[in-house]
Amino acid sequence: MNGHRLLIINPGSTSTKVALFEGSTLISGEALHHDAATLAAYDRILDQLPARKERVLQFLAWGPMPANTLSAVVGRGGLLPPMEGGVYLVDDALVSALRERGEGHASSLGALIAREIANPLGIPAFTVDPVTTDEFESIARYTGLPEVQHRSIFHALNQKAVARRAARDLGVDYTECNLIVVHLGGGISVGGHRRGRVVHVANALEGEGPYSPERSGGLPNTSLVNMCYSGQCTLAEVRKKIAGRGGLVAHLGTNSLFDVENKIAGGDEYARLCYEGMAYQVAKEIGRVACALSGDVDAIILTGGAANSRMLVDWITDRVKFISKVLVYPGEAEMDALADAGLRVLAGVEDAKRICEGGGGA
Repeated sequence: MNGHRLLIINPGSTSTKVALFEGSTLISGEALHHDAATLAAYDRILDQLPARKERVLQFLAWGPMPANTLSAVVGRGGLLPPMEGGVYLVDDALVSALRERGEGHASSLGALIAREIANPLGIPAFTVDPVTTDEFESIARYTGLPEVQHRSIFHALNQKAVARRAARDLGVDYTECNLIVVHLGGGISVGGHRRGRVVHVANALEGEGPYSPERSGGLPNTSLVNMCYSGQCTLAEVRKKIAGRGGLVAHLGTNSLFDVENKIAGGDEYARLCYEGMAYQVAKEIGRVACALSGDVDAIILTGGAANSRMLVDWITDRVKFISKVLVYPGEAEMDALADAGLRVLAGVEDAKRICEGGGGA
């Protein structure tokens, strides 16, 4: 794998992370920050493609690897049709699906930028474990209303990358163990990984699961419906309360765990209750997922930026350690995960999949 050179692209709401890898070694990386006012001038997120692509090309031109030495370009996956996890070739069908469905999430730009840079170079572009990765069994989709189904939208890229790492540390293959992976970030997702497939996870993007620094989590149905029809909130305002202005932001006015822990250190009892309440809800969700795995859990994995909080990790661990051992991998490994996935395909260890014209993986 070591001879391959890769450009990695991971767009966020106000920045685009880029990196150059030679094999598994990071050669150069940078977060390309975009002016908020400039981004706000675009009507749609996908309209930002030319400007973001130009910044990536500048990074490449100034970097230590000439473009003509690259073996592939790998971009983060965005809002695609439901599809099983894995590495996907960014072909015409995938580009069309992104342009049709990808509005609303900056990650959708990753594969598009990768394709536009890779094509003139005559090399492949890949995307990996998009947020719409869907490996549910049929029973996991059912709710009490036939008009509404559970959907799989979560931090698939980091969850699967950390799950593979944890499996290696446990001395087993990812496809031979059962794990509960908890991504602790601005949003929180808790996935049940059964032998390499995520068979249960709450739709964290749309407010399911535990509340988080920025999201409301699941709410009592009747209270939420009453608020929606109270005449005091518009549809857009309710959506923002669920994702963006919910959770710790709603309670404490901040999404910074550092600020929250400082409040607690200063004797703020309400801040402590809100923060510990978030840990309590995460622990309950881990219990729900353990049931989906029939209690057969080899390890519980805590990852994401908020896993750096010893206070939060200890609160969660104390409540769930009876289920299985708890392993902590703080931070996110998305850039390494994208590079590793591209290398697996280039080395022939894994085949790149293609999205079906009608949606979904093939």
